[in-house]
Amino acid sequence: MTIDSICNGFVLDHISAGKSMELYKVLRLDKLDCSVAIIKNAASKKDTRKDIIKIDSLYDINFDVIGYVDPGITVNIVKDGKLIEKKKLALPETVREVIKCKNPRCITSVERELPHEFRLTDRARGEYRCVYCETKAER
Repeated sequence: MTIDSICNGFVLDHISAGKSMELYKVLRLDKLDCSVAIIKNAASKKDTRKDIIKIDSLYDINFDVIGYVDPGITVNIVKDGKLIEKKKLALPETVREVIKCKNPRCITSVERELPHEFRLTDRARGEYRCVYCETKAER
């Protein structure tokens, strides 16, 4: 299998095996007009298996979304074919418009223009709660 290197873009590495398609969806990578390569179940020295996503475009990527979906990911930023920065992600303190509140009495159910926003309440368990009604997010 041959997957070309990228000139300008991102390499999302150390994605938990099986999570690459979820990231593809939440990052809306299908809307990009560039090459996107997804490698699933690649061998890993650190874990037994991992996924990798290569995006051949430098666009405004939301690191908080990536950190929420899988906080162990490493984001490699490539410019002119060279690695210029490596970011280790963690769970973000807040996430907007990624999780939808399931509480039918939440104000976001009535006021549709309000953003769905969740705050990290328990880092050890990766627990998020709605900022408006305190409903726990389902993962």
